[in-house]
Amino acid sequence: MSEFSTSICGVSLRPLAEIQTVGGPVLHMLRADNPEFSSFGEIYFSVVEPGAVKAWKRHSRQTQYFAVPCGLMEIVVYDPRADSPSRGLVESFFLGRPGHYSLLRIPPGLWYGFACRSVQSALMANCADIPHDPEESERLPKDSPEIPFSLEGSIFTA
Repeated sequence: MSEFSTSICGVSLRPLAEIQTVGGPVLHMLRADNPEFSSFGEIYFSVVEPGAVKAWKRHSRQTQYFAVPCGLMEIVVYDPRADSPSRGLVESFFLGRPGHYSLLRIPPGLWYGFACRSVQSALMANCADIPHDPEESERLPKDSPEIPFSLEGSIFTA
């Protein structure tokens, strides 16, 4: 499956395979031979309730790989990197099923946040390339003036 272009340098979005099987689909996320894969650190899942916002976070060394197998999430990425050609850009991505099952890669140095946009809880799978290290990340409040975007918004019924 081909990658979609994104505006922010280093961010990639690629549709993921949904293989229909008796009893329910098999949902691919990430393979060691994917071009965007670097290494495995850990994988965990975040449940986000309808309308809830989890923002803002930035990693200094960790790359994030997000997929949303249940529900619909809006993930927003902001590029504050001084040496980046996309400095100052904000980009919003919708991940989930049906219709938006994709892998979003977010490299270090970018702020990101997300919100559940479905009427049911959303489940986000997060595969990081290094194990969790609280010393290499930082947070801002969801209404921080440093981020030129608000994730406060509507739940979609589609």
